[in-house]
Formats: sequence, C-alpha cells, structure tokens
Amino acid sequence: MALVPALTHEQVTRKLSEIDARTRQAWAAYTDSLRDLKGREYEEAEHQSWDRLQKRLRELDGERQLVVGG
Repeated sequence: MALVPALTHEQVTRKLSEIDARTRQAWAAYTDSLRDLKGREYEEAEHQSWDRLQKRLRELDGERQLVVGG
C-alpha cells in the first residue's frame, strides 16, 4: 500500500473548496434537470435525478473524507 503524502493546509483548503464547488454544481444539475417540468413528467424525472444527485454527493463526501483524513 503506497503512502499518500500529507497535504499542506493550503492544499486541503483548495481541495475542500473544489469539492464544495462540485457539490454546488451537483445541486444545480439536479435543479436544472427538473426545471420546467410539471405533473407526471416531473414525477418521472425527479426520482432518477434524485438518485443521481445522491450518488454524486456520496462520491464527493468520500473525497472530502480522504482530504480531511476521516
């Protein structure tokens, strides 16, 4: 197993900022995917969009845990 070099405070801050930005992008993509949909069309799209969002948020949380050492 290879050792991962420790990150500097600046690197951690930058990486967490990037993860935060990608989290905002994931939420925006979710919102955009449902924009202008109504009724049945919204209901059908919302479940898949929510699942995609949750998957992406879990991935980003995993990245965040790696950065902060959790």
